[in-house]
Amino acid sequence: MAQHENGSDDTASGEPGDDAVPATGLSDAECEALHSVELGVEWLHRAHGDLVEFHHKTGHAMDHLAEAESQLRACGHTDLADALRDECLPRGVIDEDRWSYDVLESYQEGFLADLTAFEERTREAVADGRRHVTERRQEREWKRRATKE
Repeated sequence: MAQHENGSDDTASGEPGDDAVPATGLSDAECEALHSVELGVEWLHRAHGDLVEFHHKTGHAMDHLAEAESQLRACGHTDLADALRDECLPRGVIDEDRWSYDVLESYQEGFLADLTAFEERTREAVADGRRHVTERRQEREWKRRATKE
């Protein structure tokens, strides 16, 4: 059993959520570094959710504006309807040609994919591919404390 300065260990106890993976002898510093990488990628996934929401909200807004084009035309405001049709509706959210789905796809296929791959590479190098090593340590400690008292 690998024991660390704080008395915790990283051996598998056979408990649910433990993955029954043998210990790799991780130091506390390695666990902290791995945990920071995992948390960073979890926050990137949250940001991805925000981008999906941005994409959907932008689409809904554009649907309303497309409806406004015909409404303006019906009210006799053809100049405004034409401006909406020709200037606003066909343009992207970033520059003239980058639509919200382009931003989302670029994030997914580039930045997020690269950092997710980095997290996986880090987990393999530091913890034999195990996930949530810090949380597993905490879970084992809380269970150990609960059985002692």
